[in-house]
This record gives sequence, C-alpha cells and structure tokens, in this order.
Amino acid sequence: MGNRLFQEARQAVEALKVAEGADAEHLLAVAKNAISSAYANTTIAEQHQLAELQKEIDAISSH
Repeated sequence: MGNRLFQEARQAVEALKVAEGADAEHLLAVAKNAISSAYANTTIAEQHQLAELQKEIDAISSH
C-alpha cells in the first residue's frame, strides 16, 4: 500500500507542476507542507525521493 503521507507529497508536487496563478501559490504551500509532514515517517529511499521533490518545488518557486 505504501506510505500515505509520501504519496500525498508526490501528488501535491505533481499538482503544483500544472497549476497556474493563485492555485499555484496555494499548491506550493500544500506541497511544502506535505513534504515536511511525510519526511519523518519515511524510509531512507523515500527521504531521497522527497529531497528530489523539494528540488522540483524550489525550481518551480524560483520562476
């Protein structure tokens, strides 16, 4: 089944990638929170994937 919080973080980043305008601002906050929430309860491999998702968020938010 997998880690629910980890899955939610991945989904939040995917939603952020296609969002525009005010939705993007809201989804940016949601994605950051999801990654933060998921981090403590993940495996080492998932933590590495969350770090990659964080890099994606950083790249999106710097535009």
